[in-house]
Amino acid sequence: LLVNSVHWRLVDLQRTFTFRNSKQTYNGIPIIAANMDTTGTFEMAQVLSKHTLFTAIQKHYSLEEWKTFAASHPECLEHVAASSGSGAADLEKLCSILEAIPLIQYICLDVANGYSEHFVEFVKRVRERFPKHTIMAGNVVTGEMVEELILSGADIIKVGIGPGSVCTTRIKTGVGYPQLSAVIECADSAHGLKGHIISDGGCSCPGDVAKAFGAGADFVMLGGMLAGHDQCAGEIIEKDGKKFKLFYGMSSDTAMKKCVGGVAEYRASEGRTVQVPYKGDVENTIRDILGGLRSTCTYVGAAKLKELSRRTTFIRVTQQSSQMFN
Repeated sequence: LLVNSVHWRLVDLQRTFTFRNSKQTYNGIPIIAANMDTTGTFEMAQVLSKHTLFTAIQKHYSLEEWKTFAASHPECLEHVAASSGSGAADLEKLCSILEAIPLIQYICLDVANGYSEHFVEFVKRVRERFPKHTIMAGNVVTGEMVEELILSGADIIKVGIGPGSVCTTRIKTGVGYPQLSAVIECADSAHGLKGHIISDGGCSCPGDVAKAFGAGADFVMLGGMLAGHDQCAGEIIEKDGKKFKLFYGMSSDTAMKKCVGGVAEYRASEGRTVQVPYKGDVENTIRDILGGLRSTCTYVGAAKLKELSRRTTFIRVTQQSSQMFN
């Protein structure tokens, strides 16, 4: 008989990482709000940073909006990343933001398909330009590409193609990789090079966040779980006496019409636009996620989040939970 002495109040969810290429040290709870239009907002960052959670800020804020945020909430800048695509205009805008606000130390280079020479070269260029900034880059799903991006200058690799709740890549293209398997494989490759990974997509409940950490993810990125809150962009929609907010994938018709004038005729939309129930203040959801994660650690005997992956055993099941009263 093994007596588990870990109590949920004593569980330490803080992690400390020193990144391979930037040499920067991070300390916080490694959960990240996704850099999507609706969730990667300054308002989200204000709440998440109080809990030492992280926000990858969406890339469509102007330099002036960034300056206003930085002046009003300098305490948040330790826990935010400036996001960028891989185009020339993206790089120019990123440079202007980072030069104007030196306290931002994290960069999120985000493309739908990280398997291109152009993206690898872009990561190298950003690393040369910002040698001391910590670079997140992705998305990929295999160990070989994780290694390639780390050796090209990235510190944290974003892992996930197709698992997101509003992503239709697997349906439209047939391309994807089971998220748990991707995290296990990519974490192993990254850690061998002293790099780190983010599990990006596929979490629909606190238990999924715990599984991502258990599989070896250093950070877990959330979109759908943080959607529908006061801190998300967009107006509240009322329909049949119920309240909703819009949530959409960044490759959806909605995102592309808003950001680039529409879907190019040579490609397909790879994201849904959905109305998610309005959930109020994100503070309540954060407490639910962190409480669930602490409880996970007590079940498996991990006094710290750092220990969770070493205490985890995965067993294949046909059903995760009872559906009787759903």
